[in-house]
Amino acid sequence: MQQIMITSGDAGQRLDKFLRRYLPQASGSLLYKMLRKKNITLNARKADGSEILQAGDAVALFFAEETFARFRDTGNASAGGRNLAAAGRAAYRRYGALPVLYEDGHVLLVSKPVGILSQKASAGDLSLNEWLIGYLLSQGEISEKTLQTFRPSVCNRLDRNTSGIVICGKSLYGSQQMSRVLKERSMHKYYLLYVEGRMQEAGRAEGFLYKDRAANQVEILCEKQPGSEKIITAYRPVRTGRSETLVEVELITGKSHQIRAHMASMGFPIVGDSKYGSRVQSEQRRRQYGITHQLLHAWRVVFPQFSGELACLSGREFRAPLPQSFQKLGAGRVSDE
Repeated sequence: MQQIMITSGDAGQRLDKFLRRYLPQASGSLLYKMLRKKNITLNARKADGSEILQAGDAVALFFAEETFARFRDTGNASAGGRNLAAAGRAAYRRYGALPVLYEDGHVLLVSKPVGILSQKASAGDLSLNEWLIGYLLSQGEISEKTLQTFRPSVCNRLDRNTSGIVICGKSLYGSQQMSRVLKERSMHKYYLLYVEGRMQEAGRAEGFLYKDRAANQVEILCEKQPGSEKIITAYRPVRTGRSETLVEVELITGKSHQIRAHMASMGFPIVGDSKYGSRVQSEQRRRQYGITHQLLHAWRVVFPQFSGELACLSGREFRAPLPQSFQKLGAGRVSDE
């Protein structure tokens, strides 16, 4: 008999889904048969697979050792855990101790600097996903064995050259809840950015975004076209300079490159953004201030109401300090002005 103790990382999922991941070589029909015959039990009781696992639950498998090894395919599972752990440790060595803005048993908020991918773009990349694994390994919160059944990961993505708050799920429950509120748009996300030109009034821009995936570039359309998606961007000027404006944007919808393309379509390209703005202006900013990327920062999030284990996050707001690049244009400390 083998016994598996459910950790917080695996809690929150159905028993049958956990079993399929833990015993990848066993068919679904066989697992249900084993549940019916009580060859698999939950907390020493018969289960049907629909039960939601909680931390501390005990799953018992009454299999012969050779059967367990065949269903588990322990060689591949162990190798997968080792590979994830190795990549995580490498990312943690490379990027170091990034600023953690909040952390509990389920959720972590980290301030991502410019230059780090949120997720891998190719097999050899080391992204914030790998950094998260390396960080949790360094804290002793997960192990190679943990990674055989659950992989902590980021829940929202920022472009490589966009800085600011990234929300991470440390447990399955945390990942599920963060993904839910992001999908429902009940979490409010705000960005600070510098745009070229003097913006005088706040507003709410709507349009349709079409993405050219081959070129990794989007276009803002006035009318819906095949393949386009509705976007809404709320904005307000915070501080106006001689030739640029510090702007706060709230993403009502969240699509790839939405802020960059939407601001440019309104005549206010983001400072340093040569993809959607003027290459000439971007080069001038580089020579004058040393700005080499778009000045776009995911600076604050406001959580909705939660019940249960995440109730402590209800209504709370978190902010990421502005990076040094913003200081070059005089942003300094930004309040709710």
